[in-house]
Amino acid sequence: MTTAQESPPGGEPAPAVPRGGGREAITSAAREVFNERGYHGASIRDIAKRAGLSLSALYYWHPSKQDLLAALVEESTMDYFRRCDEALGVVGDDPAERLRAMVRAAVEYRVERQTESNIAAREWRNLDPDNRARLEGLRVNATKLWSDIVDEGVRQGVFHCEHPTDARRAAQAACNAIAQWYDPSGPLTTAELVDHYTAIVMRIVDHRP
Repeated sequence: MTTAQESPPGGEPAPAVPRGGGREAITSAAREVFNERGYHGASIRDIAKRAGLSLSALYYWHPSKQDLLAALVEESTMDYFRRCDEALGVVGDDPAERLRAMVRAAVEYRVERQTESNIAAREWRNLDPDNRARLEGLRVNATKLWSDIVDEGVRQGVFHCEHPTDARRAAQAACNAIAQWYDPSGPLTTAELVDHYTAIVMRIVDHRP
């Protein structure tokens, strides 16, 4: 089996840049293969074959399977931040409104990028120490988005939870877990999930209008 640290054969000339969206094809293929087989069950050959590209073309974009996993985790996390920033950018300073916006952004993200969410959660342990340390900062920043809102709500007397850190942890975990069980063909729409989880989170922080 191809290992996590596969690298291009030494001495081969650099391949021509793949045409037709090579990077996008590789990202899509890696997402599918990691989701189906897991990080250790996938090989770089599997991913190249799924993308319809040669190994040399894949290596042009990513020098190893580890690099590809880290890139997937980073890209999806940055998209999460972008969506949260957009959601928070259209509401004011009221902590309750900001928390509702965060819940909506998180729920929509976990539904729309369900595969990426599950890969990031499941394969985090398979990142090498350097990549894990680099990407840990993104996780810390994601937590801070939630904690800043909850702490400000408690400070203003809008939220009455006795343990803000635990409340934040429970609210964030509840939204993140949607990716693990949500069935797009099931009875709940994304809008209904947003309504349900907004109500749940507001109870967690003990919001009293």
